[in-house]
Amino acid sequence: MRRGARENLAGWLFVSPVVLILGLFMLLPILMALWVSLTSWNGQGSPFKGGVPFVGLDNYARLFTEDNLARENFMISIRNNAYYVALVVPLQTALALGLALLVNSRRLKARTFFRTAFYFPSVTSSVAISVVFLFIFSNSGAVTQLLGYLGIRGPQWFSDPRGIIHLLFDDRAPVALQSEGPFGLTWWEWLSGPSVAMCAIIALVVWTTSGTFMLMFLAALQDVPVSLEEAALLDGAGRWQRFRYVTLPLLRPTMFLVLTLGLIGTWQVFDQIYVMSQGNPAKTTLTPAYLSYRTAFRDFDYGAGTAISFVLFLIIVLLTLFQRWALRERRA
Repeated sequence: MRRGARENLAGWLFVSPVVLILGLFMLLPILMALWVSLTSWNGQGSPFKGGVPFVGLDNYARLFTEDNLARENFMISIRNNAYYVALVVPLQTALALGLALLVNSRRLKARTFFRTAFYFPSVTSSVAISVVFLFIFSNSGAVTQLLGYLGIRGPQWFSDPRGIIHLLFDDRAPVALQSEGPFGLTWWEWLSGPSVAMCAIIALVVWTTSGTFMLMFLAALQDVPVSLEEAALLDGAGRWQRFRYVTLPLLRPTMFLVLTLGLIGTWQVFDQIYVMSQGNPAKTTLTPAYLSYRTAFRDFDYGAGTAISFVLFLIIVLLTLFQRWALRERRA
């Protein structure tokens, strides 16, 4: 046996335990779930034995082509999650970068204390924090009562199903937006904006996730060569110019990592929705991950629920590839 062949064989022998574990606990369940998405399994018995109707791509077709409640719920969940992603990812990234710049400053005293304080919400149970936020933003909670005293909103503001854009226009839809839009929803429904309840969940998530991304940016900032900062300072560059032309380009790999993890995490949001709202009020906090769970484990339509999860997986992959293309390094 040649030396190269022996090295390849030795390499496969070393990685074979990991390959077997990943194949047994990741690849095999994914393939099993893919089969379930092609059936109408109701959770009784085994989906891999005879007697379970095979429906092919009908579960996927119901989400896009058929005019029914399943498509309406799925499109509402996609709309809600799109607003959620569009707000959470930029806010948490900007806040994490700002906090990292703050605690990396040599002028800041007690930097260890502030690093710990900013990171603490990230290691706290998301369920526990969601319960606390639920009490604060409930109809009798502190925030609701405070806004009621200020005359900003009434005591039922958290239960208002209208989006914030609807609230700004006092729910008067322009005639041009009342026509039917893509996938069975009107343009006014697509452009409603997140509800107040979803905005509360967005505030919760931004607060709890920024600490983790702050540590990633902080590690990258500490790897920036001091000589580059000093050279830019000697060349007369101001603080903003040093950040824009020296620091920020060196943070590109970390920025891509933070945006990618944020994108994946926001499209998979589930626990905050499950604890705080369960899709209410009026489906304005319904997300694809929670809809998949509800369809499978409450409506006992495991095929459709699994199909939703695979569509969500495809959305995440496509958006990640697009983000990688958009943030790639371009030659001058």
